[in-house]
Amino acid sequence: MPSFHSVDLSNKSFLVTGGAGFIGSHITDYLLRNGAKKVRVLDNLATGFQRNVDLFINNPAFQFIEGDIRDYDTCKKACEGIDHVSHQAALGSVPRSINDPVTSNNVNVTGTLNMMTAAKEMGVKTFVYASSSSVYGDEPNLPKVEDRIGNPLSPYAVTKKTNELYAAVFGDLYGMKLMGFRYFNVFGPRQDPDGPYAAVIPLFVSGILKNTPVYINGDGEQTRDFTYVDNAVQANVRGMLTENDIAFGKVYNVAVGENFSVNFLYEAIREMLGKEHQATYREPRAGDIRNSLADISLAKNLFGYQPTQRFMDGLKQTVDFFKEKYQ
Repeated sequence: MPSFHSVDLSNKSFLVTGGAGFIGSHITDYLLRNGAKKVRVLDNLATGFQRNVDLFINNPAFQFIEGDIRDYDTCKKACEGIDHVSHQAALGSVPRSINDPVTSNNVNVTGTLNMMTAAKEMGVKTFVYASSSSVYGDEPNLPKVEDRIGNPLSPYAVTKKTNELYAAVFGDLYGMKLMGFRYFNVFGPRQDPDGPYAAVIPLFVSGILKNTPVYINGDGEQTRDFTYVDNAVQANVRGMLTENDIAFGKVYNVAVGENFSVNFLYEAIREMLGKEHQATYREPRAGDIRNSLADISLAKNLFGYQPTQRFMDGLKQTVDFFKEKYQ
């Protein structure tokens, strides 16, 4: 992974909430590899994994707190002595939020409010957090531009929009330096292929490798701005460390700025694996948007974000990771 920072990290302390999860563990990895003084992870292991914590457990700069962001005292303890927070802890998945909106709200809204409040109380310098491209809802225009959003199509989208509203208010009222990232279909190694809410790329790879049914929702011509995880790491690192004060108080698209259909994705994975496995088409999924493509110029202009991994390069690395895992 290339370097995304120009300052010395050896005197800086970081908290990554959700650091046992997919994106959070990659952010943790980057910070530790680049000599951060302290990297503390807060995770309740509900959707994160002990195996991701174990990757770092022998690093003296690493500290793990097993705890829940729904508990305010835990959030305060996690923020103690911390300079920069990357808040990734959340219950992802549109379908999960449709099936259980209350838990999604408790984790994503109350949990995030707890974290922002704790960061304010403990004097954290910068706070970046995960939002989602789902915030765009039924806004039909492409590419997606940050200041033009529609009506949310799922409880999950409501929770992420609420995070953005709270961040704006905390910045205005308390002078906090906050920044949100609307992730567009982030994928990569360590993404969980199991369970009812698994993401599409690990699902496709594991299904093809194990010769089990692979499902495509709708006609497969829906498009997504698939974003390799290194690009999400870059946004978090640059966001936490930027010295451009006008970059704070905003929310940014984190993507590549190119979109591909789900059918194209499936064929690309099948080719990489050299398999003839056929997908099964089924009904479109409730709450899904049809097409997605990001305008990433705001992040480029205000804190130097520049995607280093394009879709096919990242897909190859991801497929290789899962191939090794399953063979």
